[in-house]
Amino acid sequence: MPGAREALSKTSRLCRLPVIAKTSATTLGKVLAVGVALASLTLIGTPQAAFSATKRAEFRAEASHPHVYLMRGLLNIFSLGMDQLAAEVQSHGIAADVYNHTVADSVVATIVAKYRAGDHGPYILVGHSLGADAVMGMAQSLNLQGVPVALVIPVDGTGSYAAPKNVACVLNLTQRSYAYMRPGFGFRGSLRNVDMSGEPGIDHLTIDKSPRVQSIALNSILQTARAEACRPGMTASPVVAVHKGTPAPKVAAPNISPAPSATRPSESPKQSLEAPSQSLDSIFGTQG
Repeated sequence: MPGAREALSKTSRLCRLPVIAKTSATTLGKVLAVGVALASLTLIGTPQAAFSATKRAEFRAEASHPHVYLMRGLLNIFSLGMDQLAAEVQSHGIAADVYNHTVADSVVATIVAKYRAGDHGPYILVGHSLGADAVMGMAQSLNLQGVPVALVIPVDGTGSYAAPKNVACVLNLTQRSYAYMRPGFGFRGSLRNVDMSGEPGIDHLTIDKSPRVQSIALNSILQTARAEACRPGMTASPVVAVHKGTPAPKVAAPNISPAPSATRPSESPKQSLEAPSQSLDSIFGTQG
């Protein structure tokens, strides 16, 4: 009977072979299926991730658009040129809002919220009289919040202020020799003090409505809004233009330490350089 047992054992092994083969084939099939699935996920997932990153970048670009904030001076009745300028800016499809200088902190909070929500502007600040003082203070406040400002246009402010490092361009239009702006600590933008005192019929109450001032301001705003000038972070060293013989600013900005090169009123500003007028005119659109 040993032969019979051996034959039976051999027969059992032969019977199990199809089962083993079938099991191996099933396992191999599952492994291959998993591999194909993983490969598919890899091939599909990478383009999706890239697509998502692209969409996020496009969303940020779409979410960012120019904002112009214009600040009136005393009592909302002496700075109506800000309303006139806002209407011109809006006619070019650019958002422009007018406020009284007393709500400057609220406007700063609005800008900070927009920036942190992904709207990176550019942000442009314009003000007349006490509104001019306000926009310089607003720029300083935004600097503390890490928000870049493309352009600040003070129109005949009541004092001299330091331009903070977050500002790309300052265009100061004034008929007062003591209301000149100066570079603050870390400022690397373009700064120009434009003396408007020689323009016919200009005084403190009319300068904001002057056709010449309106034209200069509007051209500068449009160039900045179109990213043709005053792009934050693009200037490597400060460019400052002043009129020769003009006394240095004598009123320091609130809560801002004077720049190391601040001088006595009888001296010329040591930080200020007589820059080529052509290049600054092209930046600010003040030709003609």
